[in-house]
Amino acid sequence: MKSLLLQSIAKHVSLTEKEEEIVLNACSSSTFKNKTMLIKPGDEAHFTYFVLKGILRSYTIDDNGTIHILSFATPGWWMADMYSYLTDKPAILYVDVIEECEVLILQKSDVENLYSKVPKLERFFRILTENNLVANQQRVLDKMALTAEERYEKFLQKYPTVVNCLPQKYIASFIGVTPEFFSKMKSNMLRKK
Repeated sequence: MKSLLLQSIAKHVSLTEKEEEIVLNACSSSTFKNKTMLIKPGDEAHFTYFVLKGILRSYTIDDNGTIHILSFATPGWWMADMYSYLTDKPAILYVDVIEECEVLILQKSDVENLYSKVPKLERFFRILTENNLVANQQRVLDKMALTAEERYEKFLQKYPTVVNCLPQKYIASFIGVTPEFFSKMKSNMLRKK
């Protein structure tokens, strides 16, 4: 399973066998059951998860108790509270397990050490950060300019393998609508087909 991490890295940079070994040795692995809370606001979250199996989600809860899902991480994806990770301040997000998962965990201090030992990783993580920035900007623009149906279609494109694994209320939260609206919208979409 750790080869999934190496495949992910290989999409952007080429590592030698020795460098691959250094990277894998820097990671710890863990398995978490469904509904396990990995990060909550106030935690020191100076680490990132690489998903080997299962699904993670990150979200926030507003003053009315409404959950707003920021992202899902499926196999081959990374998940972190980037605010805490980058600023060394307490976490502002929740991250939990929505399908039993196996992850690799990389501490920020280990990443800094890896940059010295395997300089190519700075390029790899810069590319990931840039891709994340672009995706987040696009999501904000989509929220302003697209209909809920169009946002749902984009969700289906982005997460085709997990759409049937997720509760409908999670998908509704991700696209920014209530579960009731989402249910009506899906019914209307089915009627149109």
